[in-house]
Amino acid sequence: MITSSNKDVDKRSPIDLGLSLRTKLILGCMLSSACAIGLLIGLLEWLTPVAISDLGWSLIGTAVLFGVLFSLLVSRYLTRDLARSLSALEVGLLNFKDNDFSVHIPEQGDGQLRALATLFNQSAQVLRQERQYIYQRELLLDKVIQSSPNVMLLLDDQQRIIYANDAARHLFNQGARIEGLKLSELLNGLSEELAIALHNPKGGLFTLAGDNEESEDETWHLSRGRFLLNGQYHHLILLKQMTRELNRQEVAVWKKVIRIISHELNNSVAPIASMVKSGRKITAPLADPKLQLIFDTIEDRTSHLSQFIFNYARFAKLPLPKKGRVDWARLTDQLAQHYGFTLEGELPTAPGYFDLIQIEQVLLNLLKNAHESGSNTDAISLRIYLSVLADGSSGVIIEVNDRGSGMSPEVLTQALLPFYSTKHSGTGLGLALCREIIEAHDGRISLHNREDAGLMVKLWLPSDERSQ
Repeated sequence: MITSSNKDVDKRSPIDLGLSLRTKLILGCMLSSACAIGLLIGLLEWLTPVAISDLGWSLIGTAVLFGVLFSLLVSRYLTRDLARSLSALEVGLLNFKDNDFSVHIPEQGDGQLRALATLFNQSAQVLRQERQYIYQRELLLDKVIQSSPNVMLLLDDQQRIIYANDAARHLFNQGARIEGLKLSELLNGLSEELAIALHNPKGGLFTLAGDNEESEDETWHLSRGRFLLNGQYHHLILLKQMTRELNRQEVAVWKKVIRIISHELNNSVAPIASMVKSGRKITAPLADPKLQLIFDTIEDRTSHLSQFIFNYARFAKLPLPKKGRVDWARLTDQLAQHYGFTLEGELPTAPGYFDLIQIEQVLLNLLKNAHESGSNTDAISLRIYLSVLADGSSGVIIEVNDRGSGMSPEVLTQALLPFYSTKHSGTGLGLALCREIIEAHDGRISLHNREDAGLMVKLWLPSDERSQ
């Protein structure tokens, strides 16, 4: 009994010796001719036995041979187009099997053969277009995945990496290829927190400690997926850097609080200032010095409070940067007119690309802090140089160094937060405003204590993509 699993067994007949269709047709014609002549001779022998005997069997054999040869020539001539078409179709289908759809077979022979060749060529054209479309989509998808800042790993069921994007290669192996490695091999030498997170079957948030006490902790989000492909299970791991996103949400909350407080304070300060002016006019004839002192004090404090509110409102309503090309020599000359510093190294030859007013405000604030840190002016330096991050992003680093008292580890972790200040009369907005401006430029800011003494503030700003 033949079951469904035997559908692809060899179904050739016992007399099928691997001959081509054309050869079978020719042999069939020759055999048919021989049989027809034999039947004709038998019929004549039966009807007129004496006449056939007079002809001689040699002549009869010659007639049979001539008939067979004639049928051979005629059948070969009539099947030549069929042979060519079938041969071209066979070559074309073999190319299809090898995923080559560029073949074009000639349209020849009778109507059916021409129709078959035309249909084949149309199918090849459709397959070429679909393959080109899929190829372009794959290129686009690969470009998007490779350019994504999110880390992507695709593993088979044996936890072997079969695909990784550029961000994953930079995170795990300094940009080198990691396909073919097992996940356990990849995690050797990495932080324990990252290894635990990747071995955890569930996703979620986790935190990676900084490389040293001065580095900021990084928050990551891990998500996992499992799907069946080609009969095998595959595992997709996605890692997303959430530190900046969480910082932005935190700053957004601060801004909302500031706007609410500023609105309420302005509603109270404005009437007080108006009443002070009215009170001065009403009590002017009295010429009482005590009243004058009271009004001066109220006016001074309301003016201070208004300025205080203005500074916070400026932080809450920081405009988007208007980026443009900036000459480094011009920028440093403008900074030197306000605060003294030593320029270390050569300036980059390529111009910067950022909002000149906002970045100048950042650098003036950092130089001001350096002068107020207790450092000698000669020890305050500015350094500007090109840099490429671990993920391949190119940009420029600006360092402001001093030899002041530096910061304690507790202060370093909170110095960039709004409202936090170690100064008696500080608003806690200086470094927070610097951070907001730098991150609006898609850059980064970090604080580091120097080895001997002092503080280094490091800014990273991305390069102009149009100039790369």
